[in-house]
Amino acid sequence: MWLSRFLAGLIVVALFSRAEAQQPKKVYRIGVFLPVSASASAHLIEAFRQGLREYGYIDKQNIALEYRYAEGKAERLKDLAAELVSLKVDVIVAGSTPGVMAARNATGAIPIVMVTTADPVAGRLVASLARPGGNITGLTALGQELGGKRLEVLGEAVPKASLVAILSNPENPDTDLSLQGAEVSARALGVRLRVQDVRVPAEFEKAFEAITHEGAGALMVLPDPMFVDQRERIVALTAKRRLPAMYAHREFFDVGGLMFYGASLADMWRRAASYVDKILKGANPAKIPVEQAKKFELLINLKTAKQIGLTIPQAVLYRADKVIK
Repeated sequence: MWLSRFLAGLIVVALFSRAEAQQPKKVYRIGVFLPVSASASAHLIEAFRQGLREYGYIDKQNIALEYRYAEGKAERLKDLAAELVSLKVDVIVAGSTPGVMAARNATGAIPIVMVTTADPVAGRLVASLARPGGNITGLTALGQELGGKRLEVLGEAVPKASLVAILSNPENPDTDLSLQGAEVSARALGVRLRVQDVRVPAEFEKAFEAITHEGAGALMVLPDPMFVDQRERIVALTAKRRLPAMYAHREFFDVGGLMFYGASLADMWRRAASYVDKILKGANPAKIPVEQAKKFELLINLKTAKQIGLTIPQAVLYRADKVIK
């Protein structure tokens, strides 16, 4: 009798295990929402995928990644965010403040992981860094502080520049924060700032003509997705006018720009995977603290410096994380 019961039990366990094995596992759908093109963000996507792999998530196995790229066109953000919401993704990972704002306007229910926003509290994306309070959490890149630091490093690299031009897009909600930081540093350095607004690519030629006419001795390019997608053109225009330039995105340095200083966006995208993991495991984004950028980089291209006749002081070069000679 006991043997028959034991065998019957084994059969039940085997059948249950087989049924459980045949039960399809849930494949989570993750919306990845970027304000720039696929080519400009390829290294960020790879960093994000690497982060996901560290938590056991593999695309097309237990997750499905849905990419949307605005290609530097702010007017596309609204529709692309709506597309991701219509797909009923489990999480939206959004880069840049305009992208996060578009995602927030599209949904109050789907969790949103923000990456690279300048100041989510000032931008009213979250209630506080410690307790975001809504469906948004993620990482912030300290926009105001970086705006000041970039001008400080540029001033050290080009000490004779008494007038620094700033290329900005006033339509970008992060612009004011960057300018505020730059203005504080400008007063400390004793330099004047000349803000040159560019809203669309067609305005670049006239903008650089105006900057040259004013006699600017250096240029600082503020963060903006449209600028990133036009990076090769901007770098070429600065080289043509022999302008020492500091950029807010590493992508400019990668195509020959003189200097980049800022948070490592690749590191931030890799870390964003930890937020996705927490949310997929049931954590409430309203209670997941927002983290600040941890890794910063100063990159200098001496080939470009030589082409425009600039000698960068050794004190600045010693602080660089990477120097192209």
